[in-house]
Amino acid sequence: MRLKTLSFIAAALPLSAHAQDVRVAVDIAPVHSLVSLVMEGVGAPDLIVPQTASPHDHSMRPSEARALDQADVVFWIGPNLTPWLEKSVDTLAADALVVNVMTDPSTKTMPFRGGATFEAHDHHDHGAGHKDDHKDEHADGHDEDGHEDHADTHDESHDEAHSDETHNDEAHHDEDHHDTHGEGQDPHVWMDPDNAQNWVAVIAATLAEVDPANKAVYLQNASNAASRFAQLDADVRARLAPIKGIPFVVSHDAYHYFEAHFDIEAVGAIAASDAQSPSPKRLVEIRNTIEQTQAKCVFTEPAENRDWISAVAPDVGVGELDPIGFDMPLGPDHYFETIRALSVSLADCLSD
Repeated sequence: MRLKTLSFIAAALPLSAHAQDVRVAVDIAPVHSLVSLVMEGVGAPDLIVPQTASPHDHSMRPSEARALDQADVVFWIGPNLTPWLEKSVDTLAADALVVNVMTDPSTKTMPFRGGATFEAHDHHDHGAGHKDDHKDEHADGHDEDGHEDHADTHDESHDEAHSDETHNDEAHHDEDHHDTHGEGQDPHVWMDPDNAQNWVAVIAATLAEVDPANKAVYLQNASNAASRFAQLDADVRARLAPIKGIPFVVSHDAYHYFEAHFDIEAVGAIAASDAQSPSPKRLVEIRNTIEQTQAKCVFTEPAENRDWISAVAPDVGVGELDPIGFDMPLGPDHYFETIRALSVSLADCLSD
């Protein structure tokens, strides 16, 4: 995929461009919020993936395709999150400056957690330069292809060996699904506020060069955001402090970055992703994990099928986590309120 760099912007847009002449398109609501924050007082970006749609498999409406076609600048997570969007970005936004925030050098990334349970996963070693950081993952139970090695879990009995083989097949299936998003890297990168704050600077620098008439506004908005991120971090850490260490399960593994940033960790996920149903084997494994860890809550997401939860945890508390901001008003506040709402939901369920 062709990505323009800032050095080529002058060739794409005249230096005399005014704010009303600059059209900006953004993939998902949390990133849209960050762009809205930087553009506040100048204009507003267009959202391509509605809050009520899954980023993984949305079918664009004509109005969304038109916004992409008319865009001068596109900010998106990249094909790791929305593989279906890559071709449209290449064709409809062929003349636009395209900024893939997940591949920006400032972005911290982590690999997907394999399997249904996370108890052996160390999520505190993530950081920029992820492709080099995780070359030796096979030392932590992964082979060189990034698949989990469950050889140690095999028992001498035929029945248990067969059970482990089934588990292996599912783990490989999970990894294969994740690989469709790009090299096994978890694309829920906006869930780490450090990434979001870094992107604000990237967004401001990009728009300042595309629209020099409003450079001062963009850069000032980005500078002002620093205090908002500091307050967000303090608020969420304070709310989560009383429930640290209390085990919980999520519906799918979308919260790795949030957990790592705020030093909490789920013990497992019912499904590998929101686009994949869990196998019976995985449901059994999660049910056993809930019993063994005495997990206090299982968290679902808005508009999600809750039958799985009643199947694995009929007597455990149920909460709701929303990584996209399903019904949050769009705009500069959206990102901050979405992250705060996660901490509120976690605290409410886990402290009952």
